[in-house]
Amino acid sequence: MADCPNNERNLEMCTCTYSSCDKTGVCCDCIAFHRRMQEIPGCLFSKEGEATYDRSVSQFKKSHM
Repeated sequence: MADCPNNERNLEMCTCTYSSCDKTGVCCDCIAFHRRMQEIPGCLFSKEGEATYDRSVSQFKKSHM
């Protein structure tokens, strides 16, 4: 994981509840990881959608309907 100059500010805004993630607060690494996995980062989901830990596009659509 790269050093992130915005880490503290990112942590204040991060809504992801996956506590063991090593990418928390390093948004560029988080987005790159989820993109490789063909997923959407938890911070873009509704609170209820994020809580499912299902980062699929179909779950994202459900959480925003």
